[in-house]
Amino acid sequence: MNSTDVNPTDTTDDRPLLVTEHGAVMVMTINRPHARNAIDLGLATALAEATTELDARPDLRVGVLTGSAGVFSAGMDLKAFAAGQTPTVPGRGFGGLVEAEVATPLIAAIEGYALGGGLELALACDLVVTARDARLGLPEVTRGLVAGAGGVFRLPRRIPRALALQMMLTGEPIDGARAAELGLAVEATEPGQSLEAALDLAERIATSAPLALAAVTRILRETEGLSDAEAFAVQRPIIASLKDSADAAEGARAFAEKRPPQWTGR
Repeated sequence: MNSTDVNPTDTTDDRPLLVTEHGAVMVMTINRPHARNAIDLGLATALAEATTELDARPDLRVGVLTGSAGVFSAGMDLKAFAAGQTPTVPGRGFGGLVEAEVATPLIAAIEGYALGGGLELALACDLVVTARDARLGLPEVTRGLVAGAGGVFRLPRRIPRALALQMMLTGEPIDGARAAELGLAVEATEPGQSLEAALDLAERIATSAPLALAAVTRILRETEGLSDAEAFAVQRPIIASLKDSADAAEGARAFAEKRPPQWTGR
């Protein structure tokens, strides 16, 4: 899926996910503008394949997930669901992502709507950058459902519990500026600039060692809800393995020699 020649704004390309590479960053663009980038099985399968490749390639250090035509994703494709299709991938869950343990850091770049399953895809990412006028919400209760792809427990981890509960009980969205104020997004940009800001952030992250980046996200994920003593026990073997890596030795040498490190992912 090495597709550096793909233009993510090319509306003539009918693939559900467009994948491009910007140096060490993989950009995955949801490409179903006719359905406001709603999530169907084809998209879920493509996203599972792309994130699997992202983790498998040591030359790629960060992933960015965004949407085409000024929309992140309006959620699950209800027409496909009504026809009997479920957009889940075994072992990786809804959208091919929400239950996957992706080692490589992921950034969601949000424009327009990120609603329902669309917001749950963003919550499955490590960081979020959003346009100020974007709309982020979990409206499932207004349809007799709940946000079952991680939204109910992930949103309260990102913003205060009472505010998350208010969003989920009313189904009312917040805008991107409010999302940044609450800490759900690390940055709120002017409309149309979220991808550019996410790429800038991704490139800064990509200067660090890939094994260390993966270790940070793994420790954070595996110590969620643990006591300090339990968390130290979980992270101890992860850090020990990292200290024995070629990249750790290279980092020390590069510092001593006052030069940029050359990471190998080993």
